[in-house]
Amino acid sequence: MTKSLIRYLVYLEEKPYLHELPALPYEICEWKHGVKVYPDCHIVFQKNHYSCPFHYRGREVSVKTTDTLLEIYYNHERIATHPKFPAYRTNGWSTHKEDMPDEYNQPEMDESRIKRWSASIGENTAEVIDRIFRSVNIKEQGYNSALSVLHLAKTYSEERLEIACEIALASIRVPRYHHLKAILSGNQDKVYLAGKEEAETRQKNSNVRGYVRGAAYYGGYDDDK
Repeated sequence: MTKSLIRYLVYLEEKPYLHELPALPYEICEWKHGVKVYPDCHIVFQKNHYSCPFHYRGREVSVKTTDTLLEIYYNHERIATHPKFPAYRTNGWSTHKEDMPDEYNQPEMDESRIKRWSASIGENTAEVIDRIFRSVNIKEQGYNSALSVLHLAKTYSEERLEIACEIALASIRVPRYHHLKAILSGNQDKVYLAGKEEAETRQKNSNVRGYVRGAAYYGGYDDDK
């Protein structure tokens, strides 16, 4: 019996126990544990956002990544899978609509409360928050961005945030936290406000004109005749 025949007979014996090759080639994976699920039902991984079911909000999950996939696990159970954003991409959003809460399961700080908060600060702040929500596909994607803007009021005051929003709206389509933070930390709002008040003062003074007496008061015209 030749060796090739022996190998073939062994193959026939083992054939019933063989499985098909995996559809995708093997990929090296990496794990990251203790990743927080934010109130907007997303985790942040390498500056990008990936959704998971809303009832995991506030919990910590594990993230498994390969070159092409990102998987989210809770207690060793996979709860979400997403295509992974490339390394050069930042601030990307991968959201499954079914992960978002329905109208009876909104997070404590929802869109309505955020907008009421922004309106209480001022019309410019309210406009910035409105633009943030108009710029996203799903409103939950705007929660973190909007709240990070509003929290600047606690650090710098509501008055300064309102001025910073006025400055940003003049040149930025959708102002966000880093735009406003740069304005406030650099005291650009104070410089802008001082210049604005100075211009208003000059305008006010230019509108104040002294009373000029006519020639008749000094004996001119008919009084000289």
